[in-house]
Amino acid sequence: MTPMPSDHSVKKSTMTVETESSNVDDSNQEAEPVQLLDDEANKNLPVKKKTSCCTGLKAFLAALSFSYLSKTLSGTIMKSSITQIERRFDLTSSTVGFIDGSFEIGNLLVIAFVSYFGAKLHRPKVIAVGCFTMALGSLLTAMPHFFMGYYKYETTSHTASSANLTSSINPCSQHQDVNETLLEVSQSGCEKEPSSYMWIYILLGNMLRGIGETPITPLGISYLDDFAKEEDVPVYVACLHTIAMLGPMFGFLLGSLCAKLYVDIGFVDLGSITITPQDSRWVGAWWLGFLIGGVTSFLAAIPFCFLPKSLKKPEEDNDKTSYGLLENMRKKLTPAQSKPRKWSVILKDFYTSLKKVLSNRMYFTFLCCSLLQFNSFIGFLTYKPKYMEQQYGQSTSKSNFLIGLTTLPPVGIGIFLGGLIMKKYKMGIIGATKFAFIMSFLAYVTTLLHFFVGCENHVVAGMTVSYEGKPIPYNENAIFSECNSDCKCASNVWDPVCGDNGLTYVSACLAGCTTSVGHGKSTVFHNCSCLAVSSSWTGNNSVTLGQCPKSEDCSMKFIYYTVIQVISGFCYALGGTPAYLIMFRCVQPELKSLAVGLYTLIMRVLAGIPAPVYFGALIDKTCLKWGSTSCGQQGACRLYDSNAYRYVYLGLSAVLRGPSYLIGIFFYILIKKGFQNKKSRPIVNGGREDAPINKEDNCKIKQHLPGSFDVENESCI
Repeated sequence: MTPMPSDHSVKKSTMTVETESSNVDDSNQEAEPVQLLDDEANKNLPVKKKTSCCTGLKAFLAALSFSYLSKTLSGTIMKSSITQIERRFDLTSSTVGFIDGSFEIGNLLVIAFVSYFGAKLHRPKVIAVGCFTMALGSLLTAMPHFFMGYYKYETTSHTASSANLTSSINPCSQHQDVNETLLEVSQSGCEKEPSSYMWIYILLGNMLRGIGETPITPLGISYLDDFAKEEDVPVYVACLHTIAMLGPMFGFLLGSLCAKLYVDIGFVDLGSITITPQDSRWVGAWWLGFLIGGVTSFLAAIPFCFLPKSLKKPEEDNDKTSYGLLENMRKKLTPAQSKPRKWSVILKDFYTSLKKVLSNRMYFTFLCCSLLQFNSFIGFLTYKPKYMEQQYGQSTSKSNFLIGLTTLPPVGIGIFLGGLIMKKYKMGIIGATKFAFIMSFLAYVTTLLHFFVGCENHVVAGMTVSYEGKPIPYNENAIFSECNSDCKCASNVWDPVCGDNGLTYVSACLAGCTTSVGHGKSTVFHNCSCLAVSSSWTGNNSVTLGQCPKSEDCSMKFIYYTVIQVISGFCYALGGTPAYLIMFRCVQPELKSLAVGLYTLIMRVLAGIPAPVYFGALIDKTCLKWGSTSCGQQGACRLYDSNAYRYVYLGLSAVLRGPSYLIGIFFYILIKKGFQNKKSRPIVNGGREDAPINKEDNCKIKQHLPGSFDVENESCI
């Protein structure tokens, strides 16, 4: 049995307990801030928050991948529809380039603040709002089609039928009163046309889509980087970019399908349409792609509404996370910051962080190198379908189809393999920089081969050759000749016909044709006097609707062009993932979101917005024949000088990319100088080769050491 304690012992124990409790109370009073700090930090530790498999990292990765797919799909639909929009609204290449750049303007409005303040909010829900906004922008872009009249392309036969003339007409109109009647009809149609500025809605919709796309990349990548294992981040980023490449592939294939369908399909009699998809006046169902893109973006927003603000942190990172949160809590519990922070303090903190990032020489050099690369890449991609149309005589539909089927899959494979190569060989910062530089330079050298696989100009009488078939200088084109001097032909109409002699004529009237047989696409014009002028032609003097196809030699060169594109795209993409992750290594972990957001901002402002505009402006200089609107004003370009187009388009792209490799060499020197004496661990989780617990202290120490190198200080930023 246990003996009962005596009163003396009870009193003694009671006094002892009271004394100990009083001591504990005193110690608690002293340790109260620390305990309060620890309790409050533990509440915010993501490791303490339990998450189910449905709301885990895999669910977020799947949702983010689909959002990447939707945003690249919508963006590619715009790229594939550039030519269609240009023709539908009678715009110049520079104007349609500005419309394409309005997406970047939308990014410019909000990206810096989303990158900085978005990390402090519920990131999945912010991404959901962005996807909903993208959907709204895509739908707004498609709206002008439903408020405009039917598409009226310029054609002499269409105008004649609208003037209540017979279908079997004499193209070579010798009576002035007929032209006056046609002019009156044209002017009346001009007064009733309300769609002159409807393209502004496309600009606004594209801008709204740019605003919605803003939070996906900076908040999504930082969310993954915070809650994923360090060694898995490169693979996750590679997976994201690989899945994102499916968006452009499907986008161009969808653009190809829409370009085959006539713009007013279901509302007009297709049998009365006299143009084909190969014609430079053809406009496909550009609006259909934007409707599909809007629905896809809407669906991408739904999963993010059910994802948590934070996820379970891997065990090996608990110490780092705990330390970081404890440090933040200590700062918050200091007397100076115990009250809610004012906007002035937040903006001052934002300015300090921005200054710290931009003063990093490695980050700034990387920024300049990427800026030149992106100017070249964006301008090249924007007008690539048009280049394939004008240089190789391909239709818009076929151009989009080939880009989606042959160019983009190798790029997606290259991006994914780049991430796997980094993980397998455990590349450090120096190795990744060297690998990315070599692959990009190899792609650049391969791209230069494009200059040698170009085709000659379209053979158009009075524009690129004389009516006798001899080449003429660029500025000496004359569409009027003795063979059509008796005809009253309009000089501003583009309604090309292909002669049996292989020459293309601007119109049947300018070919000197006097009779026509058939209706719609099957119309054939006979007794064309200008065909007899050709010294080497002794056959029929007949022409059919549409331009003459290019030679077989041009078709073979187009195959070479495609092969070069596949090889250069694969090489460039192979170094894409290492190059992208290098940026994370140059900045401090807590500044990653700001660094990515600032990087994207600079690319949008100085590359995404101006590149399509100045590329388009230079391409406009190579136009040989401009179309005309129903009002008689200048429309979209119908015929380009293929040689001048090739040198401007490829030359400008090469000139922009060339100097970037000189900057890349300087960047490699900085990287090697700053990191060659350190442990070269893999670039993972933003490249944190040193633990944050020691890294911040080391930075502070180095800044006060008189003999420390500036590059080493920058490696801590």
